[in-house]
Amino acid sequence: MTFEEAQASHRQLAAEIQRHDHLYYVEARPVMTDAAYDALYRQLVQLEAAHPSLVTPDSPTQRVAGHPVDGFPPVTHEVPMMSLDNTYSEAELRDFIARLARLLPGEPLDFVIEPKVDGVAVSLLYLDGRLRTGATRGDGVTGDDITANLRTLRSVPLRLRDIPGGLPRRIEVRGEVFMSRSGFDRMNRERDEAGEERFANPRNATAGTLKQLDPRLVAQRPLQALFYSVGAIDPDTLAPATHRDLLAWLGDLGFRTPRPTWHASHPDAVLQALAELDTARRSFDYETDGAVIKLNPLALRARAGATSKAPRWAIAFKYAPEQATTRLRAISIQVGRTGALTPVAELDPVVLSGSRVTRATLHNEEDMRRKDIRVGDRVVIEKAGEIIPAVVRVVTDARDGSETPFPFPRSCPECATPAVRLLDTQAAEQVAWRCPNPDCPAQIRGRLLHWCSRGAMDIEGGGEVLVAQLVRAGLARDPADLYSLTLEPLLTLERMGAKSAANLLAGIQASRTRDLWRLLFGLAILHVGASVAKALARSYPNLDALARAATQDPAGVQSTGVGDVIASTLHRWFRDDRNRRLLERLRSAGLNFASSLHRPAAEPGKWSGKTFVLTGTLPTMTREQATARIEALGGKVTSSVSRKTDFLLAGSDPGSKLEKAQKLGLTILDEAGFLHLADTP
Repeated sequence: MTFEEAQASHRQLAAEIQRHDHLYYVEARPVMTDAAYDALYRQLVQLEAAHPSLVTPDSPTQRVAGHPVDGFPPVTHEVPMMSLDNTYSEAELRDFIARLARLLPGEPLDFVIEPKVDGVAVSLLYLDGRLRTGATRGDGVTGDDITANLRTLRSVPLRLRDIPGGLPRRIEVRGEVFMSRSGFDRMNRERDEAGEERFANPRNATAGTLKQLDPRLVAQRPLQALFYSVGAIDPDTLAPATHRDLLAWLGDLGFRTPRPTWHASHPDAVLQALAELDTARRSFDYETDGAVIKLNPLALRARAGATSKAPRWAIAFKYAPEQATTRLRAISIQVGRTGALTPVAELDPVVLSGSRVTRATLHNEEDMRRKDIRVGDRVVIEKAGEIIPAVVRVVTDARDGSETPFPFPRSCPECATPAVRLLDTQAAEQVAWRCPNPDCPAQIRGRLLHWCSRGAMDIEGGGEVLVAQLVRAGLARDPADLYSLTLEPLLTLERMGAKSAANLLAGIQASRTRDLWRLLFGLAILHVGASVAKALARSYPNLDALARAATQDPAGVQSTGVGDVIASTLHRWFRDDRNRRLLERLRSAGLNFASSLHRPAAEPGKWSGKTFVLTGTLPTMTREQATARIEALGGKVTSSVSRKTDFLLAGSDPGSKLEKAQKLGLTILDEAGFLHLADTP
């Protein structure tokens, strides 16, 4: 075969494989058997091996890189990837449409309704039709460069399809990466057979997979993607005029788009579409967490604009959580990472949201007493975005007298230490019971598992089974022990092969560079969740600065916005010798103690020291948007009117707050006056 013949054959084979990839992964209508496809692919591999100069970046053989990457460099989105406001209420959805009508007077409004895929948002950048970079959403402005991982997805075009009118020179395409239900179930069965820990749900599995440094592993996972919007586009004259046309255009370019979608031009029609989608989504092979309602004309979107966080022309509607009824057979007590004793209902198996459920949380003793939950009860359980569902109520009419109250233990079921009452920081009352023994085996396992979790230090492979093995074998008792693990002792663990051990060590190594807020969250300090950890990381440049402030005076930490209970907890935690030794060992292991979220203190805003109260419904702004504007200018929003209030921002149907403000002689603003005051230097 001459080189020219090889070149022609390469073009033909590559085009044929790309066509079948599109039919299979985008249109879901394969016309070729797997064996025939594999034969075509082998021909292309052999041809490129004989003629290496024929290999191009968008060849089907180049989806999977031959080696792991060193990390995920930051990528700045040309157009920010904003989040969406959301609602569970039909009334709030009608308010959203009414606000748009006020923003766009005289304009006929129509909307597109799409399924909201429960996955991981990504952005793809194409230059002259070829994939250049792929990134996560990140903070909306900057994400992680995961191009090598996204290239492995056959529903991600490496090269855009030629269409009439030509391709844009530059385009950002936004969408969602997800894992199908069937693919997720198949992967978990394979993990069971290999003795590996199961993934909790498709979204967690997707997020964890996209964080892998080795694209070869990503290629083995059943990830898919669909796309529903664009960011930057050059020339912008190529952009369609409506969202419906945009989805069709993206489909022509080779992207999978949401299906089905609905089109509506009246609030009642929007609600009807939501009802139809609620029925249809139960048959989808992927998880959804609601619907997205978008203004259809793109020109009107530009006029509607956006707040600092979300567009004004779109909203996510969340469906009411699915419920099921079953029998509560027993109650067990779980000991968490902070020692909290949590009652768990052991249930007769029931299917909920497509999953088999046998356990549900009962939260705490107080909640059990309030709901009068007894062993043997028929109970209603609900899954509202949680891995473990919750018992929401008892079917009291089904009682026959055989049900028995549960005596809540007053000592730890793991280590027998007498329990103490735990303060509820929200209600300022004692609610939960806690084991105060830091050497409790359950707490040791819980702290290690939390440290490895995706929300904290994100160590792949550090799941429940492995953590239990590490503790049982004496290889780890606290997070610092993980950083001295080596291959040899890991290989002695049950069902731990060389590949799994190497992946775990790579995950531990990668965690050394995690940001300060993740480390703070991972330390499992009582009351310090992810949001508190981020607030602290924004206020202090590094862990040493936080430790100094917390050790010297709780009030200093409290000034960053955390409450007095959390400030006191931090004061005790950083003064504890055991915790100080742990931090020094983590420092010696080379972990990052610096915060990328910290910014030097800005000049006081024009409303610094001013207090606002909001009441009624504003014409074009939500309360969240008004609050964000006030806080951005240094002001504070409180819920009640007093002599210390500086301004009352009043909309329609203001209620008693307006009357009280008038009696006190306070300054009262409508939305127009508020915006004028905000914009006046």
